[in-house]
Amino acid sequence: MPQITFLPSQISIEVEKGENLLRAAMLAGVHINASCGGQGVCGKCRVIIESGAVEGGTSERLEDEDFNKGYRLACKSMVTEDIQVRIPSESQIDNKVLNIQKPSPKAGLMIPDLGAAWLRERDLFSPPLETRYVECEPPSSTNNEDDLTRLLRHLRDQHDERQLDVDFMMLRKLSEEIRKEDFKATVTLRRPVRSTNRSTLINIQAGDQRRSNYALAVDIGTTTVYAELISLESGAVLAEQGEYNAQIGYGEDVISRIMYAAKPGGLAKMQEVVVGTLNNVIKELTRRTKVDPEAISHMTLAGNTTMTQLILAINPKYVRLSPYVPTASYYPSLHAASLGIQVPPHVSMLVFPCVASYVGGDIVSGVMGSGMYREDPLTLYIDLGTNGEIVVGNKDWLACAACSAGPAFEGGGIEHGMRATRGAIEDFSISPVTCEPMVMTVGLAKAKGICGSGIINTVAALFEAGLIDERGKFRTDLNLDRIREGRSGMEYVLAWADDTQIGRDIYLTEVDVDNLIRAKGAMFAGYMTLLEGVGLSIQDLDRVIIAGGFGRYINLEKAIIVGLLPELPLDKFSFVGNGSLLGARMISLSNPMRADVGEIVSKMTNFELSEVPTYMDYYMGSLFLPHTDKGHFPVVTERIRQMHELVGRVCGEPART
Repeated sequence: MPQITFLPSQISIEVEKGENLLRAAMLAGVHINASCGGQGVCGKCRVIIESGAVEGGTSERLEDEDFNKGYRLACKSMVTEDIQVRIPSESQIDNKVLNIQKPSPKAGLMIPDLGAAWLRERDLFSPPLETRYVECEPPSSTNNEDDLTRLLRHLRDQHDERQLDVDFMMLRKLSEEIRKEDFKATVTLRRPVRSTNRSTLINIQAGDQRRSNYALAVDIGTTTVYAELISLESGAVLAEQGEYNAQIGYGEDVISRIMYAAKPGGLAKMQEVVVGTLNNVIKELTRRTKVDPEAISHMTLAGNTTMTQLILAINPKYVRLSPYVPTASYYPSLHAASLGIQVPPHVSMLVFPCVASYVGGDIVSGVMGSGMYREDPLTLYIDLGTNGEIVVGNKDWLACAACSAGPAFEGGGIEHGMRATRGAIEDFSISPVTCEPMVMTVGLAKAKGICGSGIINTVAALFEAGLIDERGKFRTDLNLDRIREGRSGMEYVLAWADDTQIGRDIYLTEVDVDNLIRAKGAMFAGYMTLLEGVGLSIQDLDRVIIAGGFGRYINLEKAIIVGLLPELPLDKFSFVGNGSLLGARMISLSNPMRADVGEIVSKMTNFELSEVPTYMDYYMGSLFLPHTDKGHFPVVTERIRQMHELVGRVCGEPART
């Protein structure tokens, strides 16, 4: 069997002759960027064959010059002999950036963190799990009642805990634990949401462990998996950790993963890799905090509908088929360990319910975390990403919708697109005097690609400077060597080869610009259609809340210039961060707020945009910068006119607006 050695990680694996190189990397646990899920159309899975040879490995996405240097596309390469494969920097993934990036200073105001102090001020701090220390009389020849009866009797006498249900998993460790410290122990009780129900005895630990009671709040995203380790005694978040969802190796978007899950063994693989990612996150959280995993008592999980069904090993096949019906809206509580999650057997997991196939538990959680469902201001809540979700309403009513924006906001579908890792171009401006660009990258490293926020900033700057027109086409009448004819049409060079990590020019093509315009058009059409559906307009909004990892780094002004966000005063925008994770934290600390989850879902009216005829009209009108109807963007239109006049004096004739 051929052996593959992946560099620089020095990981080796033996595979069957003829095995696909990208699949072999997945089996070895080596990540190679593959935005298209291995279809050979994105060109992102470039690798270098340093010794040995593979069959195939080329496509129209790989230039002859690079092929001669040993570059191949992993998804098109078949392994026939022993090889050494180097993963170049642009094909690797960098988890470290997920945990060190700071929000853009121009990304808007942060909503105050709704933590334990906020809950205590409102008498809402009431974790669903509590500990009780109990000292039991040891058994004797005159008192030989069973261990469980003894424990329950002393809980009643010492803490007035009556009519308790008992989780079976606790019984398996009861006899051993209660004897370790001479019948002195700490038990964990799970409180019901409604006072009419009974509490449940779920765990026992030897000795006094009252301060060792922790919970995990988890956000399972399409791109990333984040978790927080929370003290249920103090309410403090001890640590937060993020990692890229390993499912991205099987496709960037939920549709690709649904299709993969439909293959033989595909659902098990999808569940296995996302659980593996979550286990890595949990391991790092406990390592950093030095918390014994045995002290974790509870998990709360939020994710979109597809991600939720995949981690639960529920086939999401019908999520993508009309009339788009998920298996369930509500999920029963379960033992997390039954899914392969590396936590103690007694840990129960609460899963946020979904509203529809494309409005999932992450949005329900985000609405809870933002607080909009309990307040008067009319709010537009936007979760920007591959699948953009929108909610409008306040404490009296809520309406929601989802639209497929595509992967452009994550760097997918872009020639040199990448995630926001070290070396990604994240900011861009053009001098009105020289027409030369200034490029800023994540980590101030040499450029190796451009991330989603960078694409928005770059297109906005090019549009302001008059180098692209309303249709996203580059001007060809300017004396600029950065605008040139490329393999797929006109392109603009962001960084010359000598200034990059990858030794090649990094450029933005008209196809890239068109992909961004389509993505922002889908989002803007979604806002307009949803607002029209409830009889409102953009101007009726009191505030706009932006959620999600991508939203954290966008420049509000630039996002408005390209038409992604509605033109409103900047002080109406605020950012909630990872709303999904925040909501999961809230119900980890507040039993009363767990009851609000059902209330939020029952309030939400879902609009299927594909069934609303006016959505396509709004979408077609949005396929311009910033929009066909300049009345939606009067301030931007005037600003562009003035900028074009200024730049035109240096670089050429003013562009028409």
